[in-house]
Amino acid sequence: MKTNAKKEALARLENLYPDAKPALHYKTAYELLVAVILSAQCTDERVNKVTAVLFENYNTPEKMIALTQKELEKYIFSCGFYRMKAEHILSASRDILDKFGGEVPDTIDSLMSLAGVGKKTANVVYSVAFGGDAIAVDTHVFRVSNRLGLAKGKTPLEVEAGLQKAIPKSDWSKAHHWLIWHGRKVCHSQRPDCENCTLYELCDFAKNNKK
Repeated sequence: MKTNAKKEALARLENLYPDAKPALHYKTAYELLVAVILSAQCTDERVNKVTAVLFENYNTPEKMIALTQKELEKYIFSCGFYRMKAEHILSASRDILDKFGGEVPDTIDSLMSLAGVGKKTANVVYSVAFGGDAIAVDTHVFRVSNRLGLAKGKTPLEVEAGLQKAIPKSDWSKAHHWLIWHGRKVCHSQRPDCENCTLYELCDFAKNNKK
């Protein structure tokens, strides 16, 4: 996708999803962090149902570590990979208390120092909770970026680097949500709705799959 086409694609995405925002429910940076950890390989809808119950009594690092791993696993079982996620949430909560005075850190590097927090999770929390400029590459962003030709890569880090070059820094966080919502509503993993996609004539995937 050429530079002018990338600009046009971004303009159309912004027009389609001007009010795009995270689908996860949260009130604090800590709640967002926990929700994002739970969202790996799980729908936001399911995570929201789980956190609605979990956060009633365990919505701070201090309260969370009062749970044993087995107890936390029972709350988050339906999110999948519950043992690993419970371990990560409890370890990150202890790190927040021990290393950051009980406050979720506000830089990508410090977020990634928390147990179980990778680049994608750090980018989401940094951009959404703290207003930083970052592009988190989840499965939707990865798929849509590659299909459009906006940024191609075999790994999330490669796609992230490509998006950073293609998108003005001030739009990184917003573009992240535009791409997510386009992946959810139109550019589905199995059956992309190309016929009703307003980016059709700009899309590398559509060009390569014309009959």
